[in-house]
Amino acid sequence: MKRTIIIGSRESRLAVIQSEIVKQAIEQENPQLAVSILTMKTTGDKILDRTLDKVGGKGLFVKELDRALLEKRSDLSVHSLKDVPMEVPKELPLLAFSAREDVRDVLVLPEGAVEPDFSKPFGCSGRRRALQIKELYPHVTCHPVRGNVLTRLRKLDEGEYGALILAAAGLKRLGLEGRISRYFSTEEMVPAAGQGILAVQGRCGEDHSYLKAFSDDEARDAALCERAFVRALDGGCSSPVAAYARTEGSRILLTGLYYEEDTGRWCRGCLGGARTDAERIGAELAEYLAGSVQSSGAPQGSRLPDICL
Repeated sequence: MKRTIIIGSRESRLAVIQSEIVKQAIEQENPQLAVSILTMKTTGDKILDRTLDKVGGKGLFVKELDRALLEKRSDLSVHSLKDVPMEVPKELPLLAFSAREDVRDVLVLPEGAVEPDFSKPFGCSGRRRALQIKELYPHVTCHPVRGNVLTRLRKLDEGEYGALILAAAGLKRLGLEGRISRYFSTEEMVPAAGQGILAVQGRCGEDHSYLKAFSDDEARDAALCERAFVRALDGGCSSPVAAYARTEGSRILLTGLYYEEDTGRWCRGCLGGARTDAERIGAELAEYLAGSVQSSGAPQGSRLPDICL
């Protein structure tokens, strides 16, 4: 009999599709294994009437999956890396990172519309997007929008919002690329740390060699760099912190965004170096941007000039 690997997944259509991506990759490279998917509803999926910063952060999307791993009801969990807290339990490490999908954020209009309806708010799932969209559309009001991608699209099409800001990766994995009206470049809108990357989590000390072919080295280094930046700033899901690392051969270039809660001052910056120093680069850029913003005498709410080191 084949050994069975059980993947724990959230119940949403996108989460299952993402787990299927990992399932197929494992089975293709390891014909001696059988892989099944165990779905479950997380606390974050159940609480939809409040924003994440009011109810406990992105950890609400993973704690049920973590419990299933610890109780050995599952062997792996598959997450969108941008939803994984910056600190994970030592006994449940991140084991592998997928090749990155399209990292950009996008504008989605109501079905049949050709222009945003500026009389209604734009739906943004976090302050990172709201802060940066105001640079592009200064007159727009942004309101939080909760629920999975399909739920958000339904709310948009029912007239609650004039447009949505979503991740291109999720729409493409759902086969909904046709809903995208505009792609924002990473210069226009710095993505969330880990956006477009799938992370596979499992129990420490077990043999996970069957994930070797799935894991992408460039995505891993980018993930380490971006997460080190956010971790150094103690950035959670409510903080408008953003990070995007691009690899070029043996080099890596990180773009980061830092926002100071007390004053509303913020800036973007970039720092490059060797991929082997990915985590150091992330922490160093975070420290420099925070120091620059905190020492600035600029008026409250100001965007400071970009800093490239």
